[in-house]
Amino acid sequence: MLFILLLSPLLTGIIRKVKSWMQCRQGPGLLQPYRDIWKLLRKSTVASNEASWLFLIIPYVCLGAMVCLAVMVPVFTAGPSGGVGDMVAVIYVLGLFRFMMVLGGLEGGSSFGGMGSSREMMISAIVEPTLLLSIFSVAAISGTTDLSAISDHFAGLGLNGLSPTLFLASAAIFISLMAENSRVPFDNPATHLELTMVHEGMLLEYSGRELAMMEMASYVRLTMFMVILSNVFFPWGIALGTGAGEIAIGVASISLKLLLLSVSVALVESVMAKMRLFRLPNLLTISFTLSLLAVMSYYIL
Repeated sequence: MLFILLLSPLLTGIIRKVKSWMQCRQGPGLLQPYRDIWKLLRKSTVASNEASWLFLIIPYVCLGAMVCLAVMVPVFTAGPSGGVGDMVAVIYVLGLFRFMMVLGGLEGGSSFGGMGSSREMMISAIVEPTLLLSIFSVAAISGTTDLSAISDHFAGLGLNGLSPTLFLASAAIFISLMAENSRVPFDNPATHLELTMVHEGMLLEYSGRELAMMEMASYVRLTMFMVILSNVFFPWGIALGTGAGEIAIGVASISLKLLLLSVSVALVESVMAKMRLFRLPNLLTISFTLSLLAVMSYYIL
């Protein structure tokens, strides 16, 4: 859990740096997200007059949900989780985070916050079924919904575990990763143009410590989606035991996978432009179709 909390801002810094290189800019340093969080933690909180006590509680719930998710998903080792890392529980934790984020956008009383919240719910209506079907497809192969057991199953199979179902589901998860974390082409996390914002629109009314916690929760969510894609669909390198050598290999493996995924996200964002809001359902439907094909291919092939 501590590894994820410390690493998450760095991955965001890597994405920003690679995008800057692709645009022939120097860009911010790799450690800039840490500086931003530290700067916000030292600032005072300013809340809207229309906001209730719930407005100030939401950042703690969002960050707490992501900390719980970091405990539930296998990171270094695929050891037994005692049912804590169940697929359905993970989806519900992600749903709790989204619900609280949307509620935070509405609580501020800002019209732009409400607009960002409504757009977030529109996107999530298609993304959630995609997540469920994608993880269900690999759960069907392994015969369990426990993420640690799924990782252990595919890690034991090695390259023999590769199948059309796995590739289709991982492609759907990658598109969902971009959509859930408000990345290009679904949203531009660097923009502050109110009429096009989705994620940033829900955070407009936050400041100080609460904004730092919301930003940190967003960093962790992006990292956890990468961890799920890395260690549930392609868990090779994950530690199957508790030996020091196996754990070291597991740490090196997940670090390399997260680095590659961060660069991949940056490359996709560099070669694509943000799509119009009303075109987003078309791309999201493609991801849903891929996840549906993944389930069908398991039963047909």
